Order: sequence, then C-alpha cells, then structure tokens
Amino acid sequence: MSALFNAMKQLLFVMTILFSTLVNADSVNTNPPFGIRNYDIGNAPDFTLLDIDDKAFTLSETRGHWIFLHFWASWCGPCREEMPTIQKLADILQKENLKIIMVNTAEDEDTIFEFLAAIDVDLTNLMDADGLVTETWKPRGLPTTFLINPKGEIKYQAIGGREWDKPEYIKFLKQLVR
Repeated sequence: MSALFNAMKQLLFVMTILFSTLVNADSVNTNPPFGIRNYDIGNAPDFTLLDIDDKAFTLSETRGHWIFLHFWASWCGPCREEMPTIQKLADILQKENLKIIMVNTAEDEDTIFEFLAAIDVDLTNLMDADGLVTETWKPRGLPTTFLINPKGEIKYQAIGGREWDKPEYIKFLKQLVR
C-alpha cells in the first residue's frame, strides 16, 4: 500500500511540474531589463498609416509576430540618440519573429526624410502626420516603445531612450520571440 502511495505522490509531483511548465510557457521573463515594464493592458488599438514610401501599413496585419512599436520625433533628443541602437537591434534580430515599427509623431514628410537620411537607418517608419494615432496610443513621452505579442496584445512598455543594442535587451527580446 505504501509503495502505491509513493508512486502516486511521484506521479502527482511530475504532473504538477508539467502543468506549471505548460501554464508558464507563454510567459517569458517576469523580470524584464531596466526600463521595460510589464504593461499587460489588453488588445493593441489598430491603425493604418502611410510609411515613408506612401505605402499603407495596418497594425492588425502583423498578427503572428511580436511587434516593437516605437513612437518618436526628430526634435526629441533621446529619440535621436537611440535610433542607431534600434537599427543595430533590427540587424541583430532580423531573422527572429519580431517586426520593428517606428511611428513618427506629427511631423511633416520633409522633416522625417531629412532626419532619417542624416542618421542612415533602414527601419519601417510610419507617418502619423495628424497625431491621431499617437493620441490614441497615449505614449507618456517620447520616445515610447510598446511590445505587442503575436495575438495583438500589448505586453510591455518602455518610456524614454535606451541603448536597445545592449545584451540585456537583445536577450530579453530573443526570449520573447521564441
């Protein structure tokens, strides 16, 4: 009888471990690196904006991928400083299931083109010319980045500039997209 009881205890222990692994399979790292906070607020508001080549981009069409949605402006000092590090991040993670989408907030086309040409980045840049998308998303300052899961849910937020090409950010993002 005690052998059967011990076997049942062991089976229950193994099942508990397996169940907790399955439950936590979607959560990656409960402690994101400094500057990124858990921000599980539900579905990402959809939008359609033109990119700098006048092609329409709709956020909901990116479902199935992690999205790095970044709000910026050329007059913003931290935005200017971190843009090259976002390009490096994009280069490092180009084969991962991550799409980097940049949203310029309420600047004209000439200003955006001039800025991007000066810093030589090749990222998907969208133009929120009237600022309505930015108003809907309500970043608490610029730059602000939202990380959206493949289901279209906002999961993380980063307010302010950072060096996105640092190992701790790359490691965290790689864990998310796998």
